[in-house]
Amino acid sequence: MKILGIDPGSRITGYGIIVKEGNRLIHVDNGAIFTDAAKDFPLRLQRIYRGLTEIIERYQPEVVAVENIFFAKNVQSALKLGQARGAAILAAVNAGLPVYEYSALQVKQAVVGHGKAAKVQVQQMLKVFLNLPEVAQEDASDALAVAVCHAHSHRMNDLRRHTG
Repeated sequence: MKILGIDPGSRITGYGIIVKEGNRLIHVDNGAIFTDAAKDFPLRLQRIYRGLTEIIERYQPEVVAVENIFFAKNVQSALKLGQARGAAILAAVNAGLPVYEYSALQVKQAVVGHGKAAKVQVQQMLKVFLNLPEVAQEDASDALAVAVCHAHSHRMNDLRRHTG
């Protein structure tokens, strides 16, 4: 199963692609979509949407996992983050892909084993799990963590989807 993990942000949206083969997790790619803070916000959302659409076309994932909003410094930040998430989810849905959402707590739990792990711990575990030559850029690392979270919990989600 090829998974696209997304860490949405209005300034930087991270992405990470992994393949799950049996119990193995294989790193395919990761990176970030940077938007120009000087541009109008709708144009930044368009950049996120188009960037993710290109990534979906290039890598052909089977499923998309997106990090949920868990905290925002203020209402305006939360609204912008929600809109960035919407652009990301729309790119996936328009490509006909199922979308799963995970909280930061779930992601940390899946990668490190406890939900209060520091970002550095998550990054180091990803480096080991995915045999990365170096720690990925912060937003890309967060996106890889979301993909790993889905790889570890997709069976449970499928059960919930079909019985709920």
